[in-house]
Amino acid sequence: MDIIFIRQLRLDVLIGVHEHERHAPQPLILDLELAADVARAAASDRIEDALDYSAVVGALTEYAQGTAFDLIESLAEGCAALIQERFAVTWLRLTLHKPRAIENAASAGLVIERGRA
Repeated sequence: MDIIFIRQLRLDVLIGVHEHERHAPQPLILDLELAADVARAAASDRIEDALDYSAVVGALTEYAQGTAFDLIESLAEGCAALIQERFAVTWLRLTLHKPRAIENAASAGLVIERGRA
């Protein structure tokens, strides 16, 4: 299995359960690992044969900025489902960091892994 990765994608999102979080977007940091067979793209050297990570980032950004979830769990699940459906990714690992979640901590967050046969 080959892995395409995206590290430290910053998304400014309206998210949170506390009243002070509901007034302005806040940064979330996303790390992704996506299963992809890169052999065809490597042989052809054509973007049409590759998993276009720029398109993945565009879709995630549009989706995340168009939501207003309370929980990062809900946002993470939605992002994972979007990637699997739109880009035919069979496996992914998504790490979502919320830097402002806990005072005196660099970030809090979650890691989800989704796959299908």
